[in-house]
Amino acid sequence: MKKYIKSGIVLVALVGIITYGLSAFPVDAEPNSKVHNIEKYIEEQQKISQIPGISLVIVEKGQTVYQQGFGYADLETKQPVTAETRFEIGSTTKAFTGLAILQLEKEGMLKRTDDVQSYIPWFKLNYKGNPQTITINQLLYHTSGIAFQSIAHIPESNEENALELTVRTLLGQELDREPGSSMKYATINYDVLGLIIEEVTKKPYDQYIKQKILEPIGMNDSLVGRHQVQSAEVAAGYKLGFMQAQAYEAPIYRGNIPAGYLISSTNDIAKWMNFQLGVGTGNEADQQIVQLSHVPDSSVEPFDKDSYYGSGWVIHKKRDKTYILHEGANPNYTSYFILQPEEQVGVAILSNMNTSYTTAIGQGVLDLWEGNDVNTHHTDMLQELDKILTLVCIVLGCCSALFIVFIVSMIRNLAKKERMWNSLNVRRSNSFLVHTIAAVAVTECIIILPPIFMGGLSWSFVKVWAPTTVSVSLYSTFITISLYYLYVILRSFTHKTTSRQFPVCREVW
Repeated sequence: MKKYIKSGIVLVALVGIITYGLSAFPVDAEPNSKVHNIEKYIEEQQKISQIPGISLVIVEKGQTVYQQGFGYADLETKQPVTAETRFEIGSTTKAFTGLAILQLEKEGMLKRTDDVQSYIPWFKLNYKGNPQTITINQLLYHTSGIAFQSIAHIPESNEENALELTVRTLLGQELDREPGSSMKYATINYDVLGLIIEEVTKKPYDQYIKQKILEPIGMNDSLVGRHQVQSAEVAAGYKLGFMQAQAYEAPIYRGNIPAGYLISSTNDIAKWMNFQLGVGTGNEADQQIVQLSHVPDSSVEPFDKDSYYGSGWVIHKKRDKTYILHEGANPNYTSYFILQPEEQVGVAILSNMNTSYTTAIGQGVLDLWEGNDVNTHHTDMLQELDKILTLVCIVLGCCSALFIVFIVSMIRNLAKKERMWNSLNVRRSNSFLVHTIAAVAVTECIIILPPIFMGGLSWSFVKVWAPTTVSVSLYSTFITISLYYLYVILRSFTHKTTSRQFPVCREVW
């Protein structure tokens, strides 16, 4: 009998140990498998994209289920990215501005159907020479008729009146379509909304957003604009150059804050996503406004397949689900937020380089979290451009070096009296004229290239936003043309005085 009792005690103990072990180490390893796949995917894509630092957060049903930093906030100091690392979030800022407009409407301080001139009397724009009425709704939905190219006219400024200066740049620009006729993204729409917020509240935009949106949500580590940054509170920014990340300090566009210059961390963005998903707040009025910001403008055709614009958000239908999303891009930072309201899932990714890989990685993470296939092959136009221009710079450098050798050799021969200055004959005059026309034509083509092939964007804009190789290749081209033309001058206005062959190249004129 004692033998059976002892055996029973041992059996009970074993069952208890096994039960505890199963509870401590769940058999279902799917979440761990998801995390492993996500981390492997990000590490692979980060290596391909050359992004120095990435901060990622996933929320689900009000909880932060995954949060991790990858790479460096600063390549020089090797400071790692953490959940507290701040980044400029780019155009994902627009959702904050859109929410502020809806709050003010709820409080009876404005109506979205109002004419913008009701708040900014001097805001008078024309389409085909005729004055137009633009409503606040049309600014929210990017149906105002303001051209995308207006971004190139946003002034570099850190002055307190920079927002008004930015909006005033529109006064000399024609609308490119009739207001309300179609959606065409123009970042400056939200700068106009920012100025309306200032006019209505009699407060600077940054103060209003901080007091009425950030602080109530608990986003206490977020900043509204670069002018609020102290020392090294933000990750260093980068852009591509010669197929690697190059540190780049972009100009300050204080007048573009409402459209793209809120600064935040994934710690704070997790709170923002939960707020957008209806978790973490008991304020029913706030949630009504949030839901309203997710309502798409269906009065115009979708700007992309199954995609409409809301109040600072893109509303996209995919696989019978609705996704609320937006990407953000500044000259040296990018971000991507995507929400799936039915499942209360949100993914946010912040990075410190201007690249479309940030959006691709963020979308891939959500696909992996939902158990879907992920596209690992992404093409970034800036990266491809950088590769091409790196090769161009090498070729131009070789050409410049060759022309320098020719020029130095000819100058040496002039010093040795082996070449002499002479006047042009008819044949040399014609040749010199042809080469002059060619040099001028190539230079002129380079100068007018952006307006023709880049929708009217200026070289100054391209210099800020494009890889550093764009500027280097531009200057290299001018240097090569100048050296070439100097060589042409020397060949045209000098001749050999001896029968000895010119040491570098044969006489061609």
